[in-house]
Amino acid sequence: MDVVALVILIVIGIVVAKGIRVVPQQNAWVVERLGKFHAVLGPGLNLVIPFIDAVAYKHSLKEIPLDVPSQVCITRDNTQLAVDGILYFQVTDPKMASYGSSDYISAVSQLAQTTLRSLIGRMEMDRTFEEREEINRGVVMALNEASTNWGVKVLRYEIKDLTPPKDILHAMQRQITAEREKRALIASSEGRMQEQINIATGERNAAIQQSEGEMQAAINVAQGEAEAIKAIAAANAEAIARVARAVELPGGIQAVNLKVAEKYVEAFAGIAKTGNTLIVPSNMADISTLIAGAMSVVKSQNIGNEGSSRS
Repeated sequence: MDVVALVILIVIGIVVAKGIRVVPQQNAWVVERLGKFHAVLGPGLNLVIPFIDAVAYKHSLKEIPLDVPSQVCITRDNTQLAVDGILYFQVTDPKMASYGSSDYISAVSQLAQTTLRSLIGRMEMDRTFEEREEINRGVVMALNEASTNWGVKVLRYEIKDLTPPKDILHAMQRQITAEREKRALIASSEGRMQEQINIATGERNAAIQQSEGEMQAAINVAQGEAEAIKAIAAANAEAIARVARAVELPGGIQAVNLKVAEKYVEAFAGIAKTGNTLIVPSNMADISTLIAGAMSVVKSQNIGNEGSSRS
């Protein structure tokens, strides 16, 4: 009886062990009952019927990177390119991933290669280097259209390397070198042109500043001379006015007579003396005649001023 009980306990333990399934996080197990799909077990503790239910497939629901083998593609301009890429996909339907394809990983990889050859065959070589993002999007769209029956979703595709033949590489290197030399020559010529422009602009500005300075100096000199003339005229007018006022005072006429006589004598002395020869007037009465004429002018002017003041 003890042996029988022990056997029964062992059988019960095996049955319980077969009936309990613990699925890890981010995993999905496909269960078949008597060879037919039954259910998908999610993460955690799950119960199955021992010896009737069996776990047929185990899938990881994480994002899976897949290295797509390198291949040679021919561009539109008949240039060979060695292309190497990497694909990222994820199982979204464990049932379809189990029964939709015998090997969905191989199917995704092969479809990525054929799609890549088709896309690159539509482009010229130079464009393939510029349109990497477009190629990546094209591969992802084509794979997602076909992979719905495989229970997977392609998240993204990235081209790692685009390698043309060696002779094409050398030609591209020569083209890049020529382009750099061209840009250097253009930059040098633009620098010389800008230098000449700066020099001409500086000389022009200097000439303008010099001419403006000379013009301002001439204006200042003219204004100074005008002010000097005004000052002299004002001084002369003031002197004449004072003389006129002095003549009206008592004894003013006698002072004018004396001043006129002195100026006459000084002027005559200045023009009559030449070398060692002294010239005297033939008629000494000319002095008194001149003084009398000057006095008559002064008197008439004085009478005119008095008349205007009375009126």
